[in-house]
Amino acid sequence: MRIGIDIGGMSIKIGLVNEDYKITSRKVIKTGSSLYTPREIIKNIVEAARGLIEENNAKLEEISAGIACPGTSDSISGVVLYSNNIGWENVPFVKIFNEYLDIPCAIANDADAAALAEVLCGAARGRENVVLLTLGTGVGSGVVINKKIFTGYMRGGCELGHIVIKHGGLPCTCGRKGCFESYASASALMASAREAAEKNKKSLLNVLCGGNISNINGEMVFEAERAGDKAAIEVVEMYIEYLSTGIANIINIFRPEIVILGGGVSAQKQYLTDRLSLKVKNMCFAGTMCGTASIVTSCLGNDAGIIGAAYLP
Repeated sequence: MRIGIDIGGMSIKIGLVNEDYKITSRKVIKTGSSLYTPREIIKNIVEAARGLIEENNAKLEEISAGIACPGTSDSISGVVLYSNNIGWENVPFVKIFNEYLDIPCAIANDADAAALAEVLCGAARGRENVVLLTLGTGVGSGVVINKKIFTGYMRGGCELGHIVIKHGGLPCTCGRKGCFESYASASALMASAREAAEKNKKSLLNVLCGGNISNINGEMVFEAERAGDKAAIEVVEMYIEYLSTGIANIINIFRPEIVILGGGVSAQKQYLTDRLSLKVKNMCFAGTMCGTASIVTSCLGNDAGIIGAAYLP
């Protein structure tokens, strides 16, 4: 039996995962990074993990644990080097964890763990070379090559959300301009939609959000676009243009078998991926002569982080 721990900005999901990649029991605790020190948070995680072990009569000597954490972690030393979401820097996670619970333990970036899960039992099952993009507040990414997480030689590699797709473009939280996530994240889609709704008072977007553009979400944008709203159509078409540009760049670099989209925007499933596939195949080097990766959406959803983390050790 394995324990998977998926750390988020607001909550931490902890699950027992069996050898069939099924989550058999789970707990959710608040992260509380503004209230607790990193050590206190790790202690809370251990207490929840112990609870799962005891409640399920699992044998401690047969348990291992994996942690999916946002930001950059050193998988060799077990240190969270930097995680903006929870305000951590140089936190020796595995060392502290083992002080409270001495079992085999490993750590990785949350998108890397999710990508591993999709390869093991999700949308990329049976594939060996895969790229996962999570379209949320930013654009997270996980790369699996030969069924192993790839991070490059230096720590903090494969931050695909920070490839530049528009020189001198919009400022990014990383300090550069024109990054992929500044145009292809769910946040970018909603920002464009709010701007369009503000300029086009008769747009269906204003009706769907109840007159408060701050309420606009990704689902509303696609709903308005499906209904033929001109402003929403322009927003979605531009969003797909940016997203397909970034995906084509990634395919040209890695030539994966499959590109998986996760995050809120992926709820559009084939309505989104079919349109992306049409554009991307014309953007890739040598066209379709070298083969083009399939573009699909995640089928594990919010469970991917737990399952992938569990199989890190």
